Amino acid sequence: MCSEKRIWNIRKTYFAVWEGYSRRERYAVRNMEELVSGLTEHDDKQAYRNLQALVNESNCGPDVYVYFHQFVQMMSNPKSYIRTRGITLIAANVKWDEDNRFDEIVAEYLRHVEDDKPITARQCIQTLPTLIRYKPYLKPEVEHALRGISYGKYKESMQSLIQSDVQKVLEKIKSPA
Repeated sequence: MCSEKRIWNIRKTYFAVWEGYSRRERYAVRNMEELVSGLTEHDDKQAYRNLQALVNESNCGPDVYVYFHQFVQMMSNPKSYIRTRGITLIAANVKWDEDNRFDEIVAEYLRHVEDDKPITARQCIQTLPTLIRYKPYLKPEVEHALRGISYGKYKESMQSLIQSDVQKVLEKIKSPA
């Protein structure tokens, strides 16, 4: 059972996220399944709003975790923004991963630190502290993946941003000496 505070926070989150939807859209997107299926729609604005709603719901409880397999499938989508959404939702739900499903796909997930699209690579890199918070035993694999990034495939302007992201993540996950 939800506490009154959690119910209020869910409602507040729900209305904040749905504010961008028209009245018609609010009624059209009624449940979690529609939110998840909407992540791969052609309307990027709607898909992004769905992503926000699902991330917010993931912060409240494990209801979104049941769609974990769909988020994993999204990582292999040819469209980078769909891969990014899958990566983001996997990270948002790793705290609910009592079945250790993430452990089965960690290698696939970490390949995206060198995604062909630098924006997707950056998003993946930025999720890694969350993963380590809930799966600290994966820290050696994460560090190895970050130290093995080949920056040369990216434009110079992106190389420095990715390097900066990597340094920030390595600092965040660094063990206390």
